[in-house]
Amino acid sequence: MLDDTSDGYITTDGRRIGGVLMEMRNITLRFGGVVAIKDISFDIREGEIRAIIGPNGAGKSSMLNVISGFYHPQEGEVLFEGKPRPPMKPYQVARQGIARTFQNIALFNGMSVLDNVMTGRLTKMNAGLLAQGLWYGKAEREETENRIKAERVIDFLEIQHIRKTPVGRLPYGLKKRVELARALVAEPRLLLLDEPMAGMNVEEKEDMSRFILDVNDEFGTTIALIEHDMGVVMDLSDRVVVMDYGKKIGDGPPDEVRANQDVIDAYLGVAHD
Repeated sequence: MLDDTSDGYITTDGRRIGGVLMEMRNITLRFGGVVAIKDISFDIREGEIRAIIGPNGAGKSSMLNVISGFYHPQEGEVLFEGKPRPPMKPYQVARQGIARTFQNIALFNGMSVLDNVMTGRLTKMNAGLLAQGLWYGKAEREETENRIKAERVIDFLEIQHIRKTPVGRLPYGLKKRVELARALVAEPRLLLLDEPMAGMNVEEKEDMSRFILDVNDEFGTTIALIEHDMGVVMDLSDRVVVMDYGKKIGDGPPDEVRANQDVIDAYLGVAHD
């Protein structure tokens, strides 16, 4: 790898990772007297797959919610493209080019796969309400473009055969893929995945892993993910940050993190004197 002080680094498979896209600087997040995140700093570089891992209750989802604008830290700052980001609502963060999936699937069960995916394009629609209601001019052009984008993502994720099926009828693994499609159709610069493999069988995990790698490789999308399956994390990630009880206990390439004694202790539950 290139030195971290450079404009990026080269992965073991020859991919070039760019400069810092997002930086979390001394983030502290409290809920009343509970400290969910304590003085954590790390960055996410352009084009990489960045994993955030840790035992249950480590603060991973809270960190993802800070990145996506659901939570605002009491201390520290979030920098995007080198500039401090003021407190924003989630829809404002989405317009910056940040999309996400959720640990618990958040789809519209009564709507078709295509219609669910199309909702991911809402931040791209600029036509007024009247034009949308009458479906003419700019609204018609936007609708056509958004449908083309949605169909391309549906093809990419190999869910063409269910595009007209109501989401509520789908098995769990396909619902997860639809949620990925909805996030991806927004054409994000940074894609946040909250436990994308949770609840999946081995075959479904293999499929999802392949799609995540393809999204990163073919679209050049920067990805930050939370995942408990350590085999998946080590196979997919370029760098891994490890949290435990709201603190950062490890940060670096997968092999380096795997050998970190603090990380081993946190995952194996080794007692300390």
